[in-house]
Amino acid sequence: MRTSFLPMPTGAALTRCLLCCVAVLAVCLPAMAQDYSINRYTLYTGFDYMSSPTRNLTERGFDVDFGVTVKPWLGLGGDFGAFGNNIISGNGTINGTETVYAPGVAKLGVNPSIIHVPFSSTTYIFAVGPQFYLRKWKWITFLGRPGFGGIHESANLTFPPQVAPLFEALGVVPPNPHQTDTTWFIGLGGGFDLNVSRHVGIRFTGDWVNTHLFSSLLTNRQNYARFTVGPTWRWGSLQ
Repeated sequence: MRTSFLPMPTGAALTRCLLCCVAVLAVCLPAMAQDYSINRYTLYTGFDYMSSPTRNLTERGFDVDFGVTVKPWLGLGGDFGAFGNNIISGNGTINGTETVYAPGVAKLGVNPSIIHVPFSSTTYIFAVGPQFYLRKWKWITFLGRPGFGGIHESANLTFPPQVAPLFEALGVVPPNPHQTDTTWFIGLGGGFDLNVSRHVGIRFTGDWVNTHLFSSLLTNRQNYARFTVGPTWRWGSLQ
């Protein structure tokens, strides 16, 4: 289950994100291959960590990324990430102020901020799109990418005993403790490859992800910080 630890992106914020993407592209376009061959295909697998600190949420899992290099500075591909208690762990806390029930609870004379609902979750992320490379050095390759794709989450809520009377006083049916949702997300990311050899590297990436899961229950969009590390294998020849 998600709530937000960054403010909902405004039009100005999204404009800045777009400008960042354009800047990355402008830097990468002039970058051409050095005196070593560039592989056409890339397969990356690694450890994946996603966090939302204000909800004490951490999810750990694995990431798989396959890409096809079409230009020295451009690759196209897809990304799959899986997180949660069915993989390793994924637990957090929902604050009452972030729910659609907050105004009604406040009218009852109860401060919604004192309500905390623990949950465990399992999350899957699917993304496709371009990846821009900066290849100015043989032993390190920098990369940047916009993020767009789908996110699916299932969450199990544990309602404290004192919450049930509040739902009764509001005259509403308590939400199902097992929630599932699928929606889209946007984001930005980047990182670098340490090139051990022409065919093997170690990749480090970081991403910002923004979405709105469980919109019928949670009022705010959600933001995540995502980090991955692992080996990457490359084969084939671009030329």
